[in-house]
Parts: sequence; structure tokens; C-alpha cells
Amino acid sequence: MLARTTSVALIGVNAVPVTVEVDVSPGLPAFAIVGLPDQALSEARERVRAAVRNSGLPFPTARITVNLAPADLRKEGPLFDLPIALGVLAAQDLLPTSALGGVLIAGELALDGSLRPVAGAVNLALRAAEVGADVLLPLANAEEAALIDGARVYGASTLRDAVAHLSGEAPLPLTTPPTPTPPEDTLLDLLDIKGQTAGKRALEIAVAGGHNLLMVGSPGSGKTMLARRAPGLLPPLTRAEALDVTRIHSAAGLLSGREGLLTTPPYRAPHHTVSDAGLIGGGSVPKPGEVSLAHRGVLFLDEFPEFSRKALETLRQPLEEGTVTISRARATVQYPARFQLLSAMNPCPCGYFGDAERPCTCTPGERARYAGRLSGPLLDRIDLVVRVPRLTVDELTRAAPGEPSAKVRGRVLRARERMLARQGERNALLQGQALQAHARLGPGPEAFVRAAARTLGLTGRSFDRVLRVARTVADLAGHPDITEAHLAAAVSYRPRDLAT
Repeated sequence: MLARTTSVALIGVNAVPVTVEVDVSPGLPAFAIVGLPDQALSEARERVRAAVRNSGLPFPTARITVNLAPADLRKEGPLFDLPIALGVLAAQDLLPTSALGGVLIAGELALDGSLRPVAGAVNLALRAAEVGADVLLPLANAEEAALIDGARVYGASTLRDAVAHLSGEAPLPLTTPPTPTPPEDTLLDLLDIKGQTAGKRALEIAVAGGHNLLMVGSPGSGKTMLARRAPGLLPPLTRAEALDVTRIHSAAGLLSGREGLLTTPPYRAPHHTVSDAGLIGGGSVPKPGEVSLAHRGVLFLDEFPEFSRKALETLRQPLEEGTVTISRARATVQYPARFQLLSAMNPCPCGYFGDAERPCTCTPGERARYAGRLSGPLLDRIDLVVRVPRLTVDELTRAAPGEPSAKVRGRVLRARERMLARQGERNALLQGQALQAHARLGPGPEAFVRAAARTLGLTGRSFDRVLRVARTVADLAGHPDITEAHLAAAVSYRPRDLAT
């Protein structure tokens, strides 16, 4: 007898429907899964057999064939365990085949028949809401999936619970969206940082316009402290942005659902030993990397030149296009990666070139090689470079208190409101005609920036980035037009020779 259930395959962050066809027919006992399953899915045969028997349900002594359609789509992971098991039971008339219609099912089976959570519950619920289907998931995934408006989600603890629900013997309660647990107030305050006025100003400009920032300074100068205070300056995500971020973290298996939609912009700070796949995404089973987990938030790369050259160069595409494309033999996966890059580096290998108190022990050649780890094309995608000098003990004790994050955040929010009202997006995303329209220059400012471009040898990309930063400086000042002062500030942040 033939039974059909429906599940999904995760392709990037999108849930693609997969029809699970189960045929139980007379013949020598066998259990075959076809339709391009990966190793984890091929092993579902043993998990399903043991889970069904240990749940007190009969497992057929017959020939079982499971087909996952479409057959040319690679299927990965253990989320097909539950739909296969339910299909086997329905093919024996132990479950009404009609009950499997209009339900998207996913879940990993333990050998005792209990259900373990799977990645991508939010993505599955989004697909179910689009097609008007119910969702049957492990109980641990139910609250996560219930975050999606319009999704009817049922959570089962065991295989027997799922069977009882579908047969009508013991219907499961409809899962309601959880009350979000308020996040702990762990945001750090700029008030903690003494001095470093130039670094704070550069951080404010970068956060307001969504620009990429590189901080250069000796160890202990406060570069990491500044970067860690960026989340306290960022505005909260809109619902559409929160949904976009949440589905990425769900696909990576990083959600519990109890925190609700992720309304706080993500902040990711991987160590410089992170692998290329860990940073960009990929692997034998493609997963979102740090650049995608930082989507609509901040990616902080400390010790910037210490990251592998290959990883740094692969940053160029997402920095420019806001997406990561991972090509494999059987599929091409695309992940969103519209993040803001904050980075920090020492001025030389020993870290003390230009320091007021400690002499540098590096040769000019060593400094040049160190700075050369960052290629010209990569630096061309950095909007602001700021020097963060290490303060002496006397300077630290005499430094006047700075502004709290709340005050700076107020200016950032007002600047963002001006940007969104004018063009509907952050200044860092302005392109082509939109950039020309919203960063129009008068005769004086145009002559100034042309002269600066000739003097500094700016590329076309660099020239556009100067205009975007100047537009942000003007927005922070509440000025409708870009003046020479705004352009001068933007030009002063352009990358120069980092070895001098």
C-alpha cells in the first residue's frame, strides 16, 4: 500500500516542499530510501525501525520503499525521520492516509520513539503559512515555529503522540506563540570609555549610516571596547527585519523560540582562527556562516590581518552585494549577508608603532608585510578608518567623562529617521541614481571633493563611499545639504597607507 506525507528540505534559508512517498509491498524484507538522501538521511532506516518497535507499534516484515520527491533535489539531515515513520504506519492502515494531507511534518526520532528538535522550524512554518497547511513538529520546536503569524503548529513529544493526534484519538493542543523573555540588559555604555573622542565619533557615524569601520591602534587602546558598545547604539529591527534575521538563526539551529523574534540586531565576533566555512558559510552540509548570522547587524573582526587571506578576500562579495552564494555539485545555496563590518588591528606586528610610550621593534619591511595582509580591493570596501591611540595613565585620569550611549543613540535614531524618510534605506546602501539624487553637491562642495579625489587617487567605489559617509555626517548634524565640512570629515576617514 502507498502512503504520502509532506515535509520540507532546507535550501539556504528557504523551505522547499518534499513529498515523502512510502510503499509497503510483499517481498523479502528490505528498507530502501531513494531521492538523493545524504548519509544522515540514509541512516533514518535504523532510527525509524527501532523507534516504531519501541513505541509499541508494528513494523512490517515486507519490502519498504521510501521516495523523496523531487528526486533531483538533495535531501539532508534527520528531519525526515518522523514523516517516514508516519508514512510506514499509514501504509499499514494503522493511520488514516487522509490525516496526512494538509500537514507539513518534520522531526528526528530517537530509538525509544521520542522526538528530538531539528533546525529550520521557523522556515518550515513560513512555508506552511503560505500554503495554509498545519505543522507537526517535535515539542521542543513548537514554540519556535509558532512565532510565525498564521501558522497552526502542533508539538509532539513522541511518535505515539503524533500518531494519536493524526488519528484523532488524542488531539494535541494548538501551540500559542510564547511570551518573549525580556533579554538581559547586557548592553555596554560608551560612558565607560575615557577619551577616544575620534574613535567614538567614527563609531557613531558608522552605526548611523551602516558604514564599515576599521580601527587601528596599539594593544589596550580601546578598539574592542568601542566595538562592543556598537549594539547599544543600534535601533531595534522592524518586524520584517526581525523575521529575516530569525529565519537565518533558525536554519542554523540556534533558536529555542522562547526569546521570540530576534528584534535586537545581531552582534557576531568570531575569533581570527575561524575557518573559511565558519566565517562565510558552507561545509559539506551548507550552513550559514558568521556573515549571515550577522545579517542586519554587526560583524566584528578583531585582529583583522590575522584572519586567513582567503577568508578576508571572500568577504568582498557579501560586503558589496549583501549575499553569500555557495556552489556545490548538486545545488547552489544563497544566504543573506547584509551586515555592517567593524574591524580592529594593530599598527604593526609588535603593536606599538606610533605609540607615545613604548618603542616599536618592527622594521619598515615587517610593517609593510603586516599591512599588506589587507588587500587594496578589501580596504576599498571600508568606509572609515580611524586611529585609536593608546592613552597614558595621566591622560586616562584627567579625561573628562564622555557622552552616554543613550545620548549618542538618540542622534543615531534621528539620523536613521531622516534617511528612511528620504530614501527608505541606510546611506551605506545608496547606489547609482539614488546616490546621485540624495547626495547632490553644490558647486563649492563638488569642486572640493573633486580636488580631494585627485589628490588621494580615489577609485570610483571610494568616491561613492565618501559621498555616502558625507551624507551620514550631514544627517547626524540635521543638515539637509552636504557641505564642504561634511565632505572633509568623510575624506579624513578614507584608508591610507596603514604601514606609516
